[in-house]
Amino acid sequence: MVPDSAEAKEAQLQEWDFSHSWHPFAQMQEYTSVPPIHIASGEGVWLVDAAGRRYLDGTASIWTNVHGHNDPDLNQALRDQLDRVAHSTMLGLSHPTGSTLAAKLAQIAPGDLNRSFFSDNGSNAVEIALKMSFQFWQLRGRPEKTKVISMRHSYHGDTFGTMAVGDSGLFHDRFRPWFFPVDTFPAPTCHERNGQILAAESASSLASLEALLEQQADRTSCLILEPSVQGAGGMLQQPPGFARQVADLCQRHQVHLIMDEVFVGFGRLGPLLVCSEEGITPDFLCLAKGLTAGYLPLAATVVREPIYQEFLGPYESYRAFFHGHTFTGNPLAAAVALASIRKLEPMITSGEVERTIAAFGASLESAFAHHPHVRQVRQRGLTAAIELTPDAARPESFPIRLRAGLQVCLNARQHGLLLRPLGDTLLLVPPIRISGEELNLLTERTLAAINQTLPNLVLR
Repeated sequence: MVPDSAEAKEAQLQEWDFSHSWHPFAQMQEYTSVPPIHIASGEGVWLVDAAGRRYLDGTASIWTNVHGHNDPDLNQALRDQLDRVAHSTMLGLSHPTGSTLAAKLAQIAPGDLNRSFFSDNGSNAVEIALKMSFQFWQLRGRPEKTKVISMRHSYHGDTFGTMAVGDSGLFHDRFRPWFFPVDTFPAPTCHERNGQILAAESASSLASLEALLEQQADRTSCLILEPSVQGAGGMLQQPPGFARQVADLCQRHQVHLIMDEVFVGFGRLGPLLVCSEEGITPDFLCLAKGLTAGYLPLAATVVREPIYQEFLGPYESYRAFFHGHTFTGNPLAAAVALASIRKLEPMITSGEVERTIAAFGASLESAFAHHPHVRQVRQRGLTAAIELTPDAARPESFPIRLRAGLQVCLNARQHGLLLRPLGDTLLLVPPIRISGEELNLLTERTLAAINQTLPNLVLR
């Protein structure tokens, strides 16, 4: 039983957390060395902990939140669905909300991306695309097409297939003996701030990919790409048009293109879908995160119609795709996804999201353009990476033992801000519906945490 007083409740929650929880991507010895934060409620871009302290959600609850927390329209969509049914399987059955969402995704996706296979997270969406591509070529009488190509610095998830096609170093290296082989090509370099391309280079990346395809296309099933921005790679950007050129190469060499828009989709970079903005119809489109605006787990692998048709036949032909999840197409998640998309579309078409993106860039420029401990700021859409350094004029980095990025994020909590680092890079990913005033608070509080933390670390 939870005690009555606020202090006793907080102490009890901490004891339970430290004694019984195992948190993702966490060295638990480090995690249990500082008091935890238990989020009890939220409103808009703000989260409130069990003790009543308010924090600006600077990570959009790990890159998922679109309209803010406790949004009345999304809440109502959930209540309306809950009054009908909370869950019904899609194994041999369907439900109105799932069918409506599949039709909506076909409407917003480009070309003949007509079929949605639902799952519950981005890793699964990518695993499904990989398996479908492999099986497609088997059904086509091309069983030798088993290889996969991915781009360096990519991250596609933490299941074994997605680890194999990713390039996330420390996250996944110890599991490498169990990966299937994957060919990689170098990522292009690009730096954008406040909508202006400051540096870009893609020729050598595309030349490497073309050479790889010329050698391996007859044995390659698919290529997987995070278009425009590689989020977990540190918000690494691709020049405009790069994804289009990759798609052209894949089409020319008859290799499937999987576009992983788990992070960049649903307004995060401005458009509803990056592939539509770039004029690309990939063979597989992977969606999650912003699909349900950060409310519930749901993912979709959207597939081109000719690929779907290849799987059809009598049962005894065993052409069916034998894959599924217990909560595939959960009605509650589908209902909130539909409500979010309908609410997001006019925000994009009216220019509201683009104005927010411009304000974000201006705020970052004002705060960090000449900071002595900021090596570089990368911003595209409502994503930003701030690389920290002991001295912006020199190439040195902080010793890993100092955990400079983490220390800044811990101090940010004292300023009412929740951030998460990637090494010594701060990743700022606010909810898409954030006001100009709140954007300024985000950068001001990040700046305050940096100024409070880094001079002391440099002196050590």
